[in-house]
Amino acid sequence: QVQLVESGGGLVQAGGSLRLSCAASGRFLSRYTMGWFRQAPGKEREFVAAINWSVGSTLYADSVKGRFTISRDNAKNTMYLQMNSLKPEDTAVYYCAADLWGTPIATHGKEYDYWGQGTQVTVSS
Repeated sequence: QVQLVESGGGLVQAGGSLRLSCAASGRFLSRYTMGWFRQAPGKEREFVAAINWSVGSTLYADSVKGRFTISRDNAKNTMYLQMNSLKPEDTAVYYCAADLWGTPIATHGKEYDYWGQGTQVTVSS
């Protein structure tokens, strides 16, 4: 079992920044891929970014490329999502997830085995 806990969400004005954290505990292995997804009201869950824990390779959705940066701290088993130049359309509940198979990096939520509870990000215009 792996437990994932997100933090760092909040309310920010357009153009601002937030950093989300996802702390992993339990039977966490370095081969995992960790990802961020988001779901806005009335919309389907969508992929945001992911990182392979062992090699550090990353993948981003086109909508966030150049604005968001995913990273990890191996010692703390924690993943981060630095979100800059936020837009109102980034408003959503953000979830972190873990894919036990690791590679290739998956962008579909069904490939991920564990999920956090989510953290709300609201960007005002």
